[in-house]
Amino acid sequence: MGSNIDPGPMDKSVLYDQNNHISSAIWEGQERSVLRCHEHTSMLEQWKLTPKQIELIEKAGFGYFRMIPTISLDNALISALVERWRKETNTFHLPVGEMTITLEDVALLLGLPIDGKPVIGVTRPPGKVCENLLGKVPEDLTGGMLKLTWLKESFSKCPEDAPVEEIECHTRAYLLYLVGCTIFSTTTGNKVSAMYLPLFKNFDEAGKFAWGAAALAFLYRALGNASLKSQSTISGSLTLLQCWSYYRLSVGNPKFNQEPNDGCFPFALRWKGRATGPRSNSNIVAYRKALDSLQPSDVKWLPFKDLDYSPELEDIKESLILRASETVLICFDKAERHLPDRCLRQFGMLQPIPKDVQRWERKIRFSDQGLDVSKEMNIQLKGKNQAELKEWIDRRLHIVEGEESVDENNYMEWYERITRKFVGRPESLESEFQRIITAMREIADIAESLSKDQMGFQDRQSLDEIKNIALNSLMDVVEDSKSRRRKIAAKRKREHDPTISKEVALDVWMH
Repeated sequence: MGSNIDPGPMDKSVLYDQNNHISSAIWEGQERSVLRCHEHTSMLEQWKLTPKQIELIEKAGFGYFRMIPTISLDNALISALVERWRKETNTFHLPVGEMTITLEDVALLLGLPIDGKPVIGVTRPPGKVCENLLGKVPEDLTGGMLKLTWLKESFSKCPEDAPVEEIECHTRAYLLYLVGCTIFSTTTGNKVSAMYLPLFKNFDEAGKFAWGAAALAFLYRALGNASLKSQSTISGSLTLLQCWSYYRLSVGNPKFNQEPNDGCFPFALRWKGRATGPRSNSNIVAYRKALDSLQPSDVKWLPFKDLDYSPELEDIKESLILRASETVLICFDKAERHLPDRCLRQFGMLQPIPKDVQRWERKIRFSDQGLDVSKEMNIQLKGKNQAELKEWIDRRLHIVEGEESVDENNYMEWYERITRKFVGRPESLESEFQRIITAMREIADIAESLSKDQMGFQDRQSLDEIKNIALNSLMDVVEDSKSRRRKIAAKRKREHDPTISKEVALDVWMH
């Protein structure tokens, strides 16, 4: 079973880049190791912020976001999700249909503003920018990148009685560090680009940027890059990706040491009290299988449906209309499409067959090294290269609305033809039995090899029990395997069929 299964897509009009996708390599038996995940949040808690700094951080739009603690990344889960991501559609292709991380997920999980000015700016000499906005320049400023370690060493302790200018320099350094190790983390390591720094020059103005939309553009780009068979790393807001999976798919969710923090905002804080210590033994193959066999009942289509919004969250609630905006997400020269029409069930709507995806220019080119956007509606659009900026400005004019008379069976029939059905090859019954038998033998052998000399009576009894359970299970599996072989042989004989079909094998397996 598995050798003659076509994983798809049968119709290559949507997933036209299948040959370069990691799922092609996996199907051919070329496994890549788990992705190296670049998010550098472990040192964030070492920053000592004064009340005045926190006030400035809130003005800049990062008041909620800064409260999210370091959430331990599950590299295997992230890698399995990446295998399902398609940059042709900016969606995950799952057995249940397409799903994606939307502006709603960013607003509610991370607490970042998703409405406002696009995150772009004029490119200036990084040395001058550092001197003007931080008050000092690092010795090593290669390629306009600052080391996160330099920022922390130089600015992580702001004196309580520091003058206003010094407080502002320390706060800008913190904000640059914060975005550099989270939403704009790079695969180059422990560095952040100085290009974000001018956006923090004025804290009130900084608060008018759509940081959440930029974070999503950056993550979409990172997912698209990591989904190619040639890649081995991923960056961007991996906390967002992982928490999205926890909320929507319940795949790989950690157990809690205490009750989940359901009343906290942003909602990523729900995972703050997760169990410490080693995570479950799930590896990338186990996660891949879980995603390959996902059922509609396994999906939480509307995880935020019944959440209460406190009065201070009114701004965020108001902006959530953009969750269904068909627009372009912008982060400096990155332009990525937000395509909610492909994932309408995530908004409580029925899913029709979506319109064809137009291939888009993923890079905005500015003839003058950037564009100053001090006043959003006064952006001077310069030629056709600024069409992406115009789309963002018109974002409220392109809110997708659902239809009432939709037959989702038509969607699923269409989807079956255009999607990649499997990432991992379905295991034959024979190899699955062999795997279980091998595992049981290993457990019995380990139990047998342990020395009982230093054990108490109860421990010896428990060890014998483990060994007996393993041996009995092993015998049951072997018997089961023989029984199924006999049934399959009998069925073959009855049907005069020299080769067993997948359907017959499955029928015997189930019954």
